[in-house]
Amino acid sequence: MIARTLTQRGILVAAVNYRLAPQYPWPAQIDDVKCAVRYLRASAQQYGIDPSEIGAWGGSAGGHLVSMLGTAGPTAGFDTGQYLQRSSSLQAVVDMFGPADLTAGGWGPQATSVVQQVFGLTPGQDNSALAHASPVTYIQPNDPPFVIFHGTADTVVPPSQSQELATRLQAAGVPVTLVMVQNAGHGFAPIGGPISPTLQEITRTTADFFTQHLKR
Repeated sequence: MIARTLTQRGILVAAVNYRLAPQYPWPAQIDDVKCAVRYLRASAQQYGIDPSEIGAWGGSAGGHLVSMLGTAGPTAGFDTGQYLQRSSSLQAVVDMFGPADLTAGGWGPQATSVVQQVFGLTPGQDNSALAHASPVTYIQPNDPPFVIFHGTADTVVPPSQSQELATRLQAAGVPVTLVMVQNAGHGFAPIGGPISPTLQEITRTTADFFTQHLKR
């Protein structure tokens, strides 16, 4: 729905794949998506892309990765592989219910199992490797603007993850909007009633945000 709405507004959309754990543990995932952004910039003329205006959105693990793209710059050490003459930076980020601070507590059994598979560690520890994989670690005032969506009834990724990310971005002076989706579980599945805002409203907010920041 989001991709179709964006293309209708004249914004080119690219779907990015990345290697998966446990076969490929962290940091293969962030290495891959950073390489994808660099590839798009290197191929800008071929695809009709404005290399100065690239944004990203993703949900859950994808939300974590787009937040890492938005915050973790070259000094974080994740820019490896091809197209290194290009930047992997973003100009706008939409994070949907993604992990933001793997050192914080409150994780349920499902998320704990996934984090252990990907990172080889249990979340909620004061651990340097978990901090190194957390978007909140890298926040700087020059980060791109964010919109963050999270369901109030999410039992997989704690809502406190997005609340912390928004608080830290705001404290650094980064433009950020946090939308807590009422009655929504992980993936915006309705729990106890219709979700608010609706999926259509979430799509419109996302499209309006990218239109504002990527079509200047």
